[in-house]
Amino acid sequence: MANATPGTGFPVRVRFCPSPTGNPHVGLVRTALFNWAYARRHGGTFVFRIEDTDAARDSQESYEQLLDAMRWLGFDWDEGPEVGGPHAPYRQSQRMDLYRDVAEKLLAGGRAYHCYCTTEELTERREAARAAGRPSGYDGHCRDLTAEQVAAYRAEGREPIVRFRMPDETITFVDLVRGELTFTPENVTDYGIVRANGAPLYTLVNPIDDALMEITHILRGEDLLSSTPRQIALYQALMDLGYAKFVPEFGHLPYVMGEGNKKLSKRDPQASLNLYRDRGFLPAGLLNYLSLLGWSLAPDRDIFTMDEMVAAFDLTNVNPNPARFDLKKAEAINADHIRQLDPKAFVEACGPWLRAPHAPWAPEDFDPAAFEAIAPQAQTRVTVLSDITANVDFLFLPEPVWDETSWNKAMKEGSDALLTTARAKLAALGDDAWRADELKAAVLAAGEEHGLKLGKAQAPVRVSVTGRTVGLPLFESLEVLGRERTLARVDAALARLAA
Repeated sequence: MANATPGTGFPVRVRFCPSPTGNPHVGLVRTALFNWAYARRHGGTFVFRIEDTDAARDSQESYEQLLDAMRWLGFDWDEGPEVGGPHAPYRQSQRMDLYRDVAEKLLAGGRAYHCYCTTEELTERREAARAAGRPSGYDGHCRDLTAEQVAAYRAEGREPIVRFRMPDETITFVDLVRGELTFTPENVTDYGIVRANGAPLYTLVNPIDDALMEITHILRGEDLLSSTPRQIALYQALMDLGYAKFVPEFGHLPYVMGEGNKKLSKRDPQASLNLYRDRGFLPAGLLNYLSLLGWSLAPDRDIFTMDEMVAAFDLTNVNPNPARFDLKKAEAINADHIRQLDPKAFVEACGPWLRAPHAPWAPEDFDPAAFEAIAPQAQTRVTVLSDITANVDFLFLPEPVWDETSWNKAMKEGSDALLTTARAKLAALGDDAWRADELKAAVLAAGEEHGLKLGKAQAPVRVSVTGRTVGLPLFESLEVLGRERTLARVDAALARLAA
């Protein structure tokens, strides 16, 4: 049994169907990205669908977070929430009558059956099968119950689930990422599609929605690969019932690995999309990095735009091997995207980190002109946008932050003498000469008088003015800070050294 393929008669339609449970994670975003890029590459349709049939875990808050995340990332969907479309509604919780109708037709046609096995019975038989060296999937115990057996189970008060009846034949399909795969009947046994309480399971609702929405390509994580032959068999049944026109093609994306060579899970701190958003990753930078988890534009090129990704995206270039999430590489790629921003766009992007709750200064102390003046220096040095706050706080705080480690590192024996000399040379510069090149020359001359090179000479000045041993270029910073405030801070440092 081989799966039918959409062929050229069906335009590309892909879907992204997350569950609204908790915060979105980067593995989910990678899946959305590959589906979106595939749709855009082929002029197809990107369907955004919400998998919210688990009332115990789904929440409206998570649903809204999903939509907000999709908007922030820049994904545009052709059908789905807030957009609508010909296959609405796009929330599974609003399609329950449809799923019940299909389940009843599967039962009536003999493609599904009621299973009365208890959890304890299933566990016992699985363990016995393992002990005997046999496959431990469902053994078909309830496949062909007699009316008397059904009545006996009913009399015991058992409530059955609905199981799909798998065909007793090998299922072969061509995975768009992994090539031809074959599953034998003993390894793909009958499976549940409706709970005992009547609630439909993922194994039923997703194929029904994909069939009715005419999804041609299903690109999803490798963890769902084992369910694919079951879904292919269900698609065949849905075709027989008139719900499906074809069996979609499947491509299973590689695992994303985290620390300790383990699959990155939703519980891993570095998996949360909100972490990257809160730190100030650019959507373009984060998506650029996530696209590299299993795909590449070219062997020697890591930095590219989403338009360039779309133009080049090909599933034949997706690597089936696990991809390792490397935070430092993600940061480096994001830094490149920050440097490529137009200066005005960079200033605008920094906005959230220059206001409460991120900014430690009073709103009235923020000077937009001063920030715009120092922004070109900052743009080449920040890795994520949240870095900007600490880099420019010296401009907007009444006095520099106190960092004991930086103070002790910079203020060595003789620093007071050096600072006194530097202060005198800086004070000799008038407002017209208060420029980075003149400021550098003044500190260099002060260092020479004390037998110090510029690097050693500027360290006490930097800590006096900014509070830290590292930061933006010192002399450009002094130029923006201004003559009066610079000299006042050097005076305060000298007073502290004399105390």
